[in-house]
Order: sequence, then C-alpha cells, then structure tokens
Amino acid sequence: MSKEKDYKNMSEKKSSLGGLRRLVILGGGESGMGTAILGKQKGYKVFVSDKGEIAKKYKEVLIHNEIDFEEGNHTESKVLNADLVMKSPGIPETVPLVLKLKENRVPVISEIEFAGQFTNATIVGITGSNGKTTTTLLLHHILKNAGLNVGVAGNIGDSFAQQVAEASYENYVLELSSFQLDGIENFNSHIAILTNITPDHLDRYEYDFEKYIASKFRITKNQTATDYLIYDADDEAIHNWLQKNKTAAKLVPFSLEKELKYGAFLKDNNINININKDTINMPISTLTVKGKHNVKNAMAATMAAQLLRVRKELIKESLANFEGAEHRLENVLKVRGVEYINDSKATNVNATFYALECMDKQTVWIVGGEDKGNDYNDLLPLVREKVKAIVCLGLDNDKIKNMFGNVVDIIVETAGAEEAVKVAHKLSENGDAVLLSPACASFDLFENYEDRGRQFKKAVRSL
Repeated sequence: MSKEKDYKNMSEKKSSLGGLRRLVILGGGESGMGTAILGKQKGYKVFVSDKGEIAKKYKEVLIHNEIDFEEGNHTESKVLNADLVMKSPGIPETVPLVLKLKENRVPVISEIEFAGQFTNATIVGITGSNGKTTTTLLLHHILKNAGLNVGVAGNIGDSFAQQVAEASYENYVLELSSFQLDGIENFNSHIAILTNITPDHLDRYEYDFEKYIASKFRITKNQTATDYLIYDADDEAIHNWLQKNKTAAKLVPFSLEKELKYGAFLKDNNINININKDTINMPISTLTVKGKHNVKNAMAATMAAQLLRVRKELIKESLANFEGAEHRLENVLKVRGVEYINDSKATNVNATFYALECMDKQTVWIVGGEDKGNDYNDLLPLVREKVKAIVCLGLDNDKIKNMFGNVVDIIVETAGAEEAVKVAHKLSENGDAVLLSPACASFDLFENYEDRGRQFKKAVRSL
C-alpha cells in the first residue's frame, strides 16, 4: 500500500489557476535540487528560488532538467503563488517571506516530508545534538555489509529526494537535523534513533531549550505501535520529555550507567544487548571508534540492525571494520611526534566535550567560530586537565578568552586554518596532540564544517 498522502498524484491535481500544481523550492542547494528533480518527475510545475548564487553544478542540473529558477533574490510574486513550498533547512522559519507564505496558508515543508510520501522503503531516522553522523554511517555500513538494499541520505550524502526519484532502495538510513524535522507533517521512521539532546542551534529556537527538545522529538510524532524509538536513557532532556509526553512507538533504551532488562547497557567493558529475545555481547575493545559516546553510537546502530533482522555475527564484523566519519575525531597525520586530529564537525560544546574526553595526551586545542549561544563551563575541568595551549580560530574570540584565560597560560588568536595549524605546530612538542574541535559553527571564516576540516588537513599536510 502506498504511503503517499496529502500531496500524492500531483500530476492529476490542478491548482486554482487550472494548471499543474506549483511547487516552489526555496534554496538551490542539495535538498533543493533533489526536490526539484522529484517534483518534476511527479508532475509538479517547479520553480527554484535562491537568495544567493546557485552553485554551478546545481545550475547545470536545473538547466538540463528544464526547471525554471532564479538566483540573487526571491521574487515574492513568483513565490507566494505556490501551492506547496519546500524550504531548505538553512532558511529560518522566521524570515518574512516564510511568514507571508504561512499567513497565506501555503504549506511549507522540508525535503524529508516531500520525498517521504513517494517511497515505501523502510526508513531509519537518526537525530540528536551529537553522534548522529557517526551512527548513520555506522548503521549504513552494517546494513550494506549484510546485503540489504540501502541508501543513506538526509543531512548527509546525496539528497533523499533525488535518491527517491532515481534509485529504488528498499531501506534508507537518514540523518535528520532539527531543521529538517521542523518541516515534517506526515513523515515517519519505522525506527527512530535519538542519540542525545544538548543545547545547540538555540539561536533558531528563541534561545529556548524546550523548543529545541520539542523539535528533536518530532522524529517520533507519527510513529505507531509497530515502530521503534531507540534512545539514550542516560540523557536528562530525553528522560524528562518521556516522563511528561507519550509516544506510540516501542521504547528501546541504551545506557552506560545502568543495567537494562530490555535494550543495551555496558557492564565490565562489555556491551550487552537484549531486544526481542535476541542477545548480543561484545567487548568495547573490538570497536574501531573510540570514546564513551561512540559506545553509545554503536549500541544504537546495533539495535537498529537487530530490529532489521541482521545476523549478530555480521553486526560484530561490521563494528570491527568501520572506518569512522570524516571530520569526526579523524586522525590526520603524525608530524614530529605530534598527532593532528580533525574534529571539525564538533560545532557545539557537547561534541567538543566528547573530543577532549578522548584525549590521552597533552593537547593544543584549536577552538572558535560562530558562537550559537555556547556555555563553555562544562569544558573547564577537561581543559584544566588536558589542554596546554588554546589557538582561537574565529573572528570574535572574547568569550573563549574570558572563559579559559585563567585556566590555560597560552591563548593565541588566528584568522585562518593555515595560520592556526602553524601556531599549533610551534606550541606543541613530541608526544602532544593538536585537536581541531571548534565547538562553534564555521560560517564566519569557512563555507561549512567540511571546508574548515579540509583546510585544516591541507595545512597539516603542508607542515
């Protein structure tokens, strides 16, 4: 039975003007391109509007597919007459054009919502403040090794909508940001994974942590009793929400702190899992990804794979040969006895906490960028214990200097990856580590965290 709901059979549905239903796409990036391709395939009259410049590779896609577009501005008359709008996740809900669309009662949805209705695939949706990329890649790795027909998309890889249009995957593993979840109405994951919730992107949620929490829990909004919610039972925000709210899904917890009769827990450095009378036991020493947070990521991915009936031997084998995610505690190079580690994806304090917790050497820490309302207090004990010098990589470093100035003797400001690496190289000595773990967004100096990570790696290789 088809999952297509409110927007199905668009080629047959006519707008009030008597023509094809008009789909307007705000944002000409990866999600915009995928939605444009799928929308045209499903019979929409598609128009793409980007306030900035559309990248050459995406413009070529639009021209090749004969899709109408504009760049450099949003022409209100061409946007407000939409029957349906797909808003790229980077555009806030509060921009005037989006508010006008909602006033006019034009549905504004995300790519995930749009594409989800056109596939009958089994979907695993993964969200959380940290760990979602690693968990997504790890689960995809396990399922692919097990021979499942599986795609990976969402906040990672190729557009979900484009894959729905052009591939025929029976399963999808989707990394879902809060911004993508904000734009869903009917979308559902058969298995939802909530890795953790810590303050992040609060600038998009009126600096109200409760609103951010509610956004993350939209992942379980449409789940039924035949679906599963895998979650961190040690996470205070998750625990509190589940105490006050209900989900129809079957709850599948994981924990490092307590033994669980159902779910996954850690005991004597062994992961123990029991779900649906299917048990797995394995030492954490067999995991290729290190750190407590990655034990949790492995637990979540393992239980999702079990629920999809992957044999435990294949799961264990995949956990032992997984290579990890780029820009997440990625070992770059050892130069004159100093380890250089790229953790550019650490765009919030909690992610950087995990990174510093993993450091077993004296560390020169490269930190900074576009602050999203960070509270650095939780990092103080780890910085005091492990950090010998701080290299700031951002345009405004006052908050970092004020917080750590009495803890670390050396704090140096830099204005680019190459300079930051050269300064860190001078401050480090044989046996140390240099860690790029910014705890901030990258947009003040870089295109995105990938650009920041790649520039860091290039600079390290040039030493």
